[in-house]
Amino acid sequence: MFAAPSEVNIAGVYVPPLLVAGILGLSLTYCLVKALDRFRLSRHFAAPELVFVALVVIVSVIIEAFVVIG
Repeated sequence: MFAAPSEVNIAGVYVPPLLVAGILGLSLTYCLVKALDRFRLSRHFAAPELVFVALVVIVSVIIEAFVVIG
């Protein structure tokens, strides 16, 4: 079993792995929401802002589970 890293080294700066996953999750979710807007699929949501926040959490957890912990 692999242990979770205590920090991630990015160009000599140590950052927590959850911060890396959060930033990547926010970036990927922003691109996903822009695609939903482009194809006019966001009009089916009652509260698009809440959908955005929920997608950020879901994508961040997936990135944390599969990419950062590896």
